[in-house]
Amino acid sequence: MAANSLIPVALLITHGHVDHVGGAGELVRDLGIRAYVHPGDDFLTLDPEAQLRGLFGMLPPGDFEPPERFEALTDGLRLQLADLVFEVLHTPGHTPGHCCFLVEEEGFLFSGDQLFAGSIGRTDLPGGDFPTLMDSMTRKILPLEDQVEVLPGHGPRTTLGRERRTNPFLVNIA
Repeated sequence: MAANSLIPVALLITHGHVDHVGGAGELVRDLGIRAYVHPGDDFLTLDPEAQLRGLFGMLPPGDFEPPERFEALTDGLRLQLADLVFEVLHTPGHTPGHCCFLVEEEGFLFSGDQLFAGSIGRTDLPGGDFPTLMDSMTRKILPLEDQVEVLPGHGPRTTLGRERRTNPFLVNIA
């Protein structure tokens, strides 16, 4: 951050899985910023250590304490952060509270684990549901323009148009 002269103003959390929220408490504390997450994922965000124990049967080293307080995300909420406006798209399926963040003026979608280059988020973890994820995709993501650049929570960036044409989960519904 310092190398690029960036000053964090908030932490937007797409969902409560520990690989997305595990260091949030320390980050929020150290930077004095607010953390935002959808309350549908409270069962995940409030106890990241329980997720780790459930997944691995042990607790790896690290600070997994959640922030003392989260600001609630709701579908359609528009957050003005720095010089950008983030529109919250509640996209349950990967988790009940999963959200994507659309920065329409810049043509970006932060998709978290909703949509990846060539794939979609898994639905076999607690709270996951494949039909719900696909409904979220159909109602919230696919109506966006082809040129929207998708910045996923894992893997390379892509565009919505490319995913419509090549993603095996989307080609038959796009």
